[in-house]
Amino acid sequence: MTEQATGAHHPQPRPRSGGQSAPEHVTGAQSLIRSLEEVGADTVFGIPGGCILPAYDPLMDSTRVRHVLVRHEQGAGHAAEGYALATGKVGVCMATSGPGATNLVTPIADAHMDSVPLVAITGQVASKAIGTDAFQEADIVGITMPITKHNWLVTDADDIPRVIAQAFHVASTGRPGPVLVDIAKDALQARTTFSWPPVMDLPGYRPVTKPHAKQIREAAKLITAAKRPVLYVGGGVLKAGATAELKVLAELTGAPVTTTLMALGAFPDTHPQHLGMPGMHGSVAAVTALQKADLIVALGARFDDRVTGKLDSFAPHAKIVHADIDPAEIGKNRAADVPIVGDAREVIADLVQAVQKEHSEGQRGDYTAWWKDLDRWRETYPLGYDQPEDGSLSPQAVIERIGQLAPEDTIFTAGVGQHQMWAAHFVQYDKPATWLNSGGAGTMGYAVPAAMGAKAGAPSKTVWAIDGDGCFQMTNQELTTCALNNIPIKVAIINNGALGMVRQWQTLFYNQRYSNTVLHSGPDDVNPAARGTRVPDFVKLAEAMGCYAIRCEDPADLDKVIEEANAVNDRPVVVDFVVHEDAMVWPMVAAGTSNDEIMAARDVRPDFGDNEDD
Repeated sequence: MTEQATGAHHPQPRPRSGGQSAPEHVTGAQSLIRSLEEVGADTVFGIPGGCILPAYDPLMDSTRVRHVLVRHEQGAGHAAEGYALATGKVGVCMATSGPGATNLVTPIADAHMDSVPLVAITGQVASKAIGTDAFQEADIVGITMPITKHNWLVTDADDIPRVIAQAFHVASTGRPGPVLVDIAKDALQARTTFSWPPVMDLPGYRPVTKPHAKQIREAAKLITAAKRPVLYVGGGVLKAGATAELKVLAELTGAPVTTTLMALGAFPDTHPQHLGMPGMHGSVAAVTALQKADLIVALGARFDDRVTGKLDSFAPHAKIVHADIDPAEIGKNRAADVPIVGDAREVIADLVQAVQKEHSEGQRGDYTAWWKDLDRWRETYPLGYDQPEDGSLSPQAVIERIGQLAPEDTIFTAGVGQHQMWAAHFVQYDKPATWLNSGGAGTMGYAVPAAMGAKAGAPSKTVWAIDGDGCFQMTNQELTTCALNNIPIKVAIINNGALGMVRQWQTLFYNQRYSNTVLHSGPDDVNPAARGTRVPDFVKLAEAMGCYAIRCEDPADLDKVIEEANAVNDRPVVVDFVVHEDAMVWPMVAAGTSNDEIMAARDVRPDFGDNEDD
């Protein structure tokens, strides 16, 4: 088994001393809590309810498992994700049957898309009632089958330790992901025995971690023979704890590096070989480098549509080396010339050795002309933004200054939309596990609960949630959880009064017809009492939930307000940054178009000349 997260091995099921522990006579519920203790789960996010209630009674007696009572099950799931990403351990959430379990579906789907190790434990109606449409019954195993690595329905108390051990093993090994354990209420109430470790029974589950030596040699030959190579780095490099190895490979080859939205921090943003983020809102240099490349070395990335744009026009001249721990990803969207199945850390370490061997035999890539082009694109089309002419706050400036004034090792989470892209562009990520966001699913409402989970897992670090006013209104109730559980996160609401990214599309593609994207007023502002007031008033709302709250509208106050927020560490802080509503995210590749059609800014198409198309 390999290391699967940023520098930290996942705790695997093991006995606390030499051999197997003596059997204890317990209930199924006690067996569940004892199992969680033994697999190293120290934090669980959840809400009790009828069918899971038996498990909450022994949980009260546990000195090794902290339970955080959230305000909504979706918050429990995203908090478990944030915890997992910040710590490198498996995140755990717990809910009751029926609506409790179905409220976990969104974070489970989110974890599945972004390969986050998560164990969701749900109560189920008594085994004899399953299938009868009993009160609060839902087939959560069936519902989540497409969005979990695996899931279990437990109806026998004797199976609980084995299933929990297996669940943590499956979630954290191979390509990490969510698993669900649904336990019938009568199994939790039944008498059983508990001993540890259980014998795991997972026939057929054998993730391949060691890459094939021949494929590694072929990849190294292509790298040293290429004229225009690019290292295309995805989130799998972070999951594998392979950031140190990546830096060695990049500096050994001298090739440019692009890191996807899910991989920010895997390679230092400040490194001279870093071109930025590729994709729909990627930097011009990163997007163009992939388009003009003659070799793309994809490491733990999946050639998703947001990176490739129109697939059949993506990187037309490039050979593809595709390394991934999940064989199903290789060739799924783009055929690979050299497919490599393996853990990113082992793949990159082996590639380093193979490239060194090529160098020792006189085979060394000359990328001088390539870097001349890359540097020209970087200098001509850097990331930037204009200050609003009316003197209002620039959202990009707000996010940039939060990043610059944040303490070292701050963890940033983001919701989904314009503020997410600006946070990706204008905060510098030089270390792994400092940027947490919902990439594959694009889940609005992710930021606040994910920040809560990250802070619970890494209490010594500052955690900033960069959120939009739309996203914030989906899950802000978890600020109450933070206030009552001593989880002092900081939240920046980038408040433009609209669903910003949707509004941007309406501006560009729907003739500025802003259908149902304005958040601060009703249709034609029909409520006279609300006219001219802030609905909601985020400062009042945050204060009502036990937070320290500030509003910032004047650019002259920006630094002072951010420093005030950074200075408060005894409770959650919410800052309502009232920003210009018409700011847009650039660069942009319109959905369904070729990456060749990237726009550096509105009505600004980069001119690359013709000499790169040879």
